[in-house]
Amino acid sequence: MAEMSTPRVSIVTPFYNTAPYLGECIESVLAQTHREFEYVLLNNRSTDGSLQIAQSYARRDARIRLIDCQTHVPQVPNYNRALASISPHSEYCKVVQADDWIYPECVQKMVELADRNPSVGLVSSYYFHGANICGAGIAVERRVVAGRELCRMQLLDNSRFFFGSPTTVLYRTAALRGRQPVYSESAMHEDTELCYELLRDWDFGFVHQILSYSRKENPSVTQSVRDHGLTLLDHLINVTKFGPEYLSAEELARCRAQARSRYMRFLGISLLRARGERFWDYHARGLQSIGLSLSRLELVFPHALLGLWAALRRRLSRGAWR
Repeated sequence: MAEMSTPRVSIVTPFYNTAPYLGECIESVLAQTHREFEYVLLNNRSTDGSLQIAQSYARRDARIRLIDCQTHVPQVPNYNRALASISPHSEYCKVVQADDWIYPECVQKMVELADRNPSVGLVSSYYFHGANICGAGIAVERRVVAGRELCRMQLLDNSRFFFGSPTTVLYRTAALRGRQPVYSESAMHEDTELCYELLRDWDFGFVHQILSYSRKENPSVTQSVRDHGLTLLDHLINVTKFGPEYLSAEELARCRAQARSRYMRFLGISLLRARGERFWDYHARGLQSIGLSLSRLELVFPHALLGLWAALRRRLSRGAWR
């Protein structure tokens, strides 16, 4: 296939030691029904044969541009240098993480929705996270939601999460211009925060189909902290950072109190379970990002007692000690 000088869509896959999954990821991109794209593969000094896999695909398809970096950097800076490498003329940008994959109609459906709605800066859809279907909560007749309304919906109900992972969404490139770097390199959950920031000025598009798959049981950065209460901490951070912009004063007070109570109860139970230093360091960093500090006794111990009492009541109700 001849190389395109002005691709409509830039797709990027930054990778580091993902040889077991990389081929499946690349093939899912090359199988897209939307054909007008460039595909940037960026190698972060892999040592497991991932580079050779990428090279074999690059030889077959001229839409692939393989960048072999000479220095290894952490994950988020690596994603940023991949996004900095896209064509300046592309209208849309999509990250497909190297251990994920997308369905053949993914790019086509997302681009069609964005083309019909120029106010949309971010498009999402239902997605698989392992065996679970996620992203529900938007009425089926709605394809476009005002950005601020969408953020309010998600902040008020932590069971809803429309953003998924970077693989889940499509960005309008115009919404990213002027952001250097694209992802914050100091945020705990940089992709989520990017979505909240973009939706200050752009609308949100949603395709009511399952269009992507995010792997769950693999040794990724996110998986390494999955048992660290990531969702509860993430919600508390987002409510603290973005609640003042998207919620009324009354909603913010209620939402912040609920988020803090649930999170502290989780930490209290974790204190009883004698979690290791890595666990507490993770939460200390998260709280520090919103100007809070972690005092295990003053803040957590009362919640530990509440958590212990709740656990005892559940066991008694099941007759576990009869």
